[in-house]
Amino acid sequence: MMLRMFTLLLVILLGSCGGAKEPTATDGTITSQKIYKWRMVTTWPKNLPGMGLAPETMAKKIKAMSNGRLDIKVYGAGELVPAMEVFDAVSGGSAQMGHGAAYYWKGKVPMAPFFTTLPFGLTAQERNGWLFYGGGMPLWKELYAKYDLVPIAGGNTGVQMAGWFNKEINSLEDFKGMKMRIPGLGGEVFNRAGGTAVSMAVEDVFTSMQTGVIDAAELVGPYNDRAQGLHEVAKYYYYPGWQEPGPNLELIINKEAWEELPLDLRAIVENASLAVNADLLSEYTERNNAALRELVDEYGVELRQLPAEVLSGIREISYALTEEIVEKQVAAEAARALELDGRDEELAKRIYNSYRTYREGVLSYHEISERAFINARSVK
Repeated sequence: MMLRMFTLLLVILLGSCGGAKEPTATDGTITSQKIYKWRMVTTWPKNLPGMGLAPETMAKKIKAMSNGRLDIKVYGAGELVPAMEVFDAVSGGSAQMGHGAAYYWKGKVPMAPFFTTLPFGLTAQERNGWLFYGGGMPLWKELYAKYDLVPIAGGNTGVQMAGWFNKEINSLEDFKGMKMRIPGLGGEVFNRAGGTAVSMAVEDVFTSMQTGVIDAAELVGPYNDRAQGLHEVAKYYYYPGWQEPGPNLELIINKEAWEELPLDLRAIVENASLAVNADLLSEYTERNNAALRELVDEYGVELRQLPAEVLSGIREISYALTEEIVEKQVAAEAARALELDGRDEELAKRIYNSYRTYREGVLSYHEISERAFINARSVK
């Protein structure tokens, strides 16, 4: 009897600890305990304040929230791939994730700048409104889908500065013959104003200014510009940043890798990225303020406002250029559609119409809200 009772008890104990079931979520779906080790390549120098540290912060949040199930190693520009090859590296699958800015890929994806910033376009607050509630995000995903990429908003630096110059800017004529580091559509506007836009990674700007490879540079704002030492190689610091009024950064994920992730890990990645998206803007708002005071008060930087004549001229060029790019892209899509059994995708047109409609509406509202309040607050 005792032997039979002992045997029965042993069977019960073995049954309770053997054949372990996979843990289930509250809705009954099975969650995988597989450990995913990913690589994230970035367009930023390692440990660059703000933008460069944002991917690190994102990776830490994802690891913590996933209890280590998604472990991401972050590589700065040039550590695994050059800064300007991040898009191709993630699209091709040599890295699962990337962090950068969509306008860097305008040579490959002409409509990509719409998802970073446009000259005289949306501020950070307005851009978030378009992406998350104005229809921008689905269009961004559609644009990147054919490159096997999934985009998520990954930060914003707020309104940037117009840049560093070693000569005064009094008219558009002063841009002629000047070589300037200025990315995105802002660079094309600068070209049409008579200058020469030069594309280069952030870490190359200081040396290029110092050695005369370029005559001027637009980087970000006081926070990053001070860290890169640009006040040591240029005399004048101009504002406002007409070329980047609210540049959105991006997290891009290889589509195949994304689809391999369980749904709960996808949700963690999305929420970590959106948390960093909000946090980065807060960081730049405070840090830029403090850094600008230091640049002016301690280093004697000459802060200058671009003349109204200059802003008017580049604004006119900017609007004409944006419409021209859209028209060319729509024509290219229409021609391609004829080869696809007559299907007319016209994604470029839909992106532009969505952006333009939203911009017109939010500008009208902000005239009586944001601008009206700031003007009222400024009255002494």
